Amino acid sequence: MNLTEHYNQLYKTSSEIISGGKYSIDSELKNESDSRFGITLLIRPNDEIKANIQSFLNDLKKAEPEQYFYPDSDIHITVMSIISCSSAFTLDQISPNEYIEVICRSLVDVEKIKIHFKGITASPSAIMIQGFPSDETLNNLRNRLRENFKNSGLQQSIDSRYSISTAHSTIMRFQEKLHDPKKLTEIAAKFRDYNFGEFEVKNLELVYNDWYQRKNTTRILGDFCLR
Repeated sequence: MNLTEHYNQLYKTSSEIISGGKYSIDSELKNESDSRFGITLLIRPNDEIKANIQSFLNDLKKAEPEQYFYPDSDIHITVMSIISCSSAFTLDQISPNEYIEVICRSLVDVEKIKIHFKGITASPSAIMIQGFPSDETLNNLRNRLRENFKNSGLQQSIDSRYSISTAHSTIMRFQEKLHDPKKLTEIAAKFRDYNFGEFEVKNLELVYNDWYQRKNTTRILGDFCLR
């Protein structure tokens, strides 16, 4: 997949939808009884990049203070959604150590992963930072994970919703009616090509998480250092 083309098309379509007032509101964000949980392997950006993201979020907050903004602790890139979030899944259904073993096997000889956060894109219900891996290392790791989990016999739902191929981070979701959709898209447009920074991935986390990766409901199951 050409990530630049993918992000560009997503932004063009979604910004038109948002500015035209036809955006989507995520009604589950305020649902305290939301019981959708899953298992995810993820990357967290470094502090410098998170600080740059928060500067952008501050501008968005001034325009749309009632929306949902990701705190530093929750910002992430999904490497692989191993078990998609569902109210039917609970952690006692699996043995986390078996999942850790498959991930460890998949990480053998994995080279360094570098990701450049540059520019923003959108969906009809969210704003995202565009992530660009420096080479094919992340994609190769994802393919190893797909193959190894498929052959493991373990419970998994990899690619059941969609086949992941991007490296974006969602940072804002719409939970209320927007005050001024056009103003929001104007602010976003100013950051369309903004350089949030590049970082080398030091470790991956395997987590038991809710739909929004909120820290207070997340359990870290495994931490994998990259060489």
